[in-house]
Amino acid sequence: MNWLEIAKKYEEEYIDITKKLLQIPTVLEKHNPDNLEEPFGKDIKKALDFMLDLAKKDGFTIKNIDNYAGHIEFGSGEEVLGVLGHLDVVPAGGKWDEPPFSAFEKDGKIYARGAMDDKGPTIAAYIAMKMIKDHGIKLNKKVRLILGCDEESGMRGLQRYLEKEAMPDLGFAPDAEFPLIYAEKGIYAFTYTGRATDKLIKSLNSGDRFNVVPDECVAVLSEDKEKEFNKFLKENKIQGEIKEDKYIVYGKNAHAAWPHLGINAISLMVKFLKRQTNNPFINMLNKYLTNDYLGKKLDIDITDKEMDDLTLNLAFIHYDGKDVEIGVNIRYPKNYVFEEGEKKIIKSGKEFALNYNKKFNSKHHYVSPDDYLVKALHEAYKKYTNDTESKILSIGGGTYARALKKAVAFGPALPGNTDLAHQPNEYLVIKDMITAIAIYAEGIVKLAGE
Repeated sequence: MNWLEIAKKYEEEYIDITKKLLQIPTVLEKHNPDNLEEPFGKDIKKALDFMLDLAKKDGFTIKNIDNYAGHIEFGSGEEVLGVLGHLDVVPAGGKWDEPPFSAFEKDGKIYARGAMDDKGPTIAAYIAMKMIKDHGIKLNKKVRLILGCDEESGMRGLQRYLEKEAMPDLGFAPDAEFPLIYAEKGIYAFTYTGRATDKLIKSLNSGDRFNVVPDECVAVLSEDKEKEFNKFLKENKIQGEIKEDKYIVYGKNAHAAWPHLGINAISLMVKFLKRQTNNPFINMLNKYLTNDYLGKKLDIDITDKEMDDLTLNLAFIHYDGKDVEIGVNIRYPKNYVFEEGEKKIIKSGKEFALNYNKKFNSKHHYVSPDDYLVKALHEAYKKYTNDTESKILSIGGGTYARALKKAVAFGPALPGNTDLAHQPNEYLVIKDMITAIAIYAEGIVKLAGE
């Protein structure tokens, strides 16, 4: 079966469904566990309904799990192959050439927040399933496209799903890169909190998510520092401006798994403020957290042959003149000793009277490169790309694959493509997604076919 030739016939359908889904602004409003109709807000609920209604019309079996997640199923058998996608997206952030939820199409690309993370890939998996069903391919496993609603801010959707439904026997998440991701670093988030007063800084705010490099930092100052600030911007070639008593610096968004690809606006602002005031949390940021993507200042830097370096993202700061909260996100390889690192992190905060608060710790995920799951999917990739040189990967990003005992992240980004997840002007390449559809169809049949 030549799935690529078949996928080309589904291109218009893929574009239409993807655009409609991308136009729903599925940024988490607020998690409200008491609202069983819209626990993550009306737009995420709208997206889940859209997908389940579509699948029902196309003849799939569907199930809604408390509006936290849902699944789309076909096939038969005792075992379940899970395909794990998510419908929520991170805030748009940054400067876009077109509105971030317009699903603007140009030059064979579709631009929107969520285009590659993860709506475009999720629809690619859906179309792959639809092709297999439409062509009457018999399967000896059930195939479930599981749709989570909260991947970007805690994975509560998938957690609820796995509380109510049996864990799939094996699976993949179309939410990363090709050829295949067999290992994911541990993901760890914490905050420092405390109280402080400052004669100069009335407030300081930047960022709102652990998994995004903040691109803007705003300090409200009680004194006129226009001359000093403009000199600082010019000497350091930093973008910024003053609006009344607001001093603003601009950096660049990036995914927290690759913080070196961004420009951290908090680090830029601290570089300015440390010369203007003697403030404990500014001093702490300067000593331990700014301009350091590897955790060297905290003495927690480490590397692993397969999983590479530990990385650190200074994710957010909120200060209102009294209380301060600082958020940090760390991605660590399998040889990192968590307890030892945590002691150093706690000690660094105490030095400046800041309290440590662990928010979550998701341990690393690993499937052997020799496992049949890995080999079968890799073969599917090679069949439709003729790429025998690119190696399977380990990444710092976290996907739904880590929620299953036996799952990997599988595409859809092709080797060498620009990664714009969590950045402005995120886009998908339609031609590449058609190839991904063929690869997913091939992989599903290899793993679940008779």
